[in-house]
Amino acid sequence: MQAKKLRETEPFNRLMMEYRAAIMEVETRLKVLNEEFSQVYNRNPFESIKSRLKTPTSIYAKMAYKGYPVTVESIREHLTDVAGLRVICSFPDDIYRLADLLVKQDDFILLRKKDYISNPKDNGYRSLHLILSVPIFLSNEKKYMKAEVQFRTIAMDFWASLEHKLKYKKDVENTEEIERKLRACADSIEALDYQMQDIRDKIK
Repeated sequence: MQAKKLRETEPFNRLMMEYRAAIMEVETRLKVLNEEFSQVYNRNPFESIKSRLKTPTSIYAKMAYKGYPVTVESIREHLTDVAGLRVICSFPDDIYRLADLLVKQDDFILLRKKDYISNPKDNGYRSLHLILSVPIFLSNEKKYMKAEVQFRTIAMDFWASLEHKLKYKKDVENTEEIERKLRACADSIEALDYQMQDIRDKIK
């Protein structure tokens, strides 16, 4: 009910419009870089971009969990992942190259970087996360919005999607064995990513 009330307020809907604009801004910059790579290097640094806007229910739940007041100002200040993008690359070195080029955009501000590729989570999760402050250009003003950009290889994304589905299954037996196998799969995927990258380099 609280999330529904939030969704029905004009200030909240405007905030969501601004986060959508931030997503479009990041997508545009990435697509331009993709075009440049295609022209200069005859290949693309990423395979696809997925984006999502956090739902009012998720926003309310996260704010309540963290003990923050559920207001537009508080959401803007405290949440960094309302606007989210996931960039799927073919190879690990493309992740770092593309992330570095994105951060070097002179009007993007890097707020936080978490490298779960070099330092995977205990369960085997691998991804590079950037929290960016992104300019959006409205009819009467320019303002900065936060956006989270995650970079993964195709294999990392496959693993993360499968792990997420399994994590929320009910009444699963042998959870420790499953977690152990998932970690082993994550290690195998990492080895595969770098083997494929090595093959690509040899072909080049």
